[in-house]
Amino acid sequence: MPLTAELDAALDAARAAATVINGLYRRNLTVTTKADRSPVTEADIRSEEAIREVLAKRFPSYGFYGEETGRSAMHAESVWLVDPIDGTKSFVRDCPFFSTQIALMRGGELVLGVSSAPAFGELAWAARGEGAFLDGERIRVGTTAAIEDAIVSTGNLKTLARDPRRWSNYADLVTRVSRIRGYGDFVHYHLLARGALDVVIESDVNILDIAALTVIVREAGGVFTDLEGGDVGLGTTSVLAANAPLHALVAPRFTR
Repeated sequence: MPLTAELDAALDAARAAATVINGLYRRNLTVTTKADRSPVTEADIRSEEAIREVLAKRFPSYGFYGEETGRSAMHAESVWLVDPIDGTKSFVRDCPFFSTQIALMRGGELVLGVSSAPAFGELAWAARGEGAFLDGERIRVGTTAAIEDAIVSTGNLKTLARDPRRWSNYADLVTRVSRIRGYGDFVHYHLLARGALDVVIESDVNILDIAALTVIVREAGGVFTDLEGGDVGLGTTSVLAANAPLHALVAPRFTR
């Protein structure tokens, strides 16, 4: 099945989710706490159902791994990875920095990603070998090659902070870079992919948060690994993403 058909389906699914999400945003929804202490709302569940309906109708044999509705047919060659609202804590506090993440994994490799931020007004997508796009415009990572010129953005760093050596190395990096920011969630990956910042570091994520963004950053010419420099897979919990020169310079600071 060509990636164009799958990309069309993922984009349609993201748009269906956006309709649900925009209709419920800023509606003071009831928040339930899941077993892992993360919040969930009616918007999370209904938007994932909308995504699943679109994808299952067009590709009924594909597996599905959703943040809210769970896993099915994970043995399939092709599996959709979906987080309907990545950033629910932002969503419930009426902060627009949340997104819908839809990725396709085939044979254990990520081949397609859609990142939709309906309240923020951005839609990014990429398919392997086809480049990355933001709101219809092709995007590329920046060309910064020196740490002293780099803009670095971080997300959740709790696990990194618990490792004294790596935390010290991170602190040294902070003193050397041009600017340090903490945009988090989809925001800093979109900025990285379009060349507006240079390095993203996170130590506490899950695959549904980053699968689509992995494809987008890579297709924009970037390098996207975990903090150890390993490939992204279902068990990935950390991120180091940058252009190739900066990734090579920063990665040794975080290897154990």
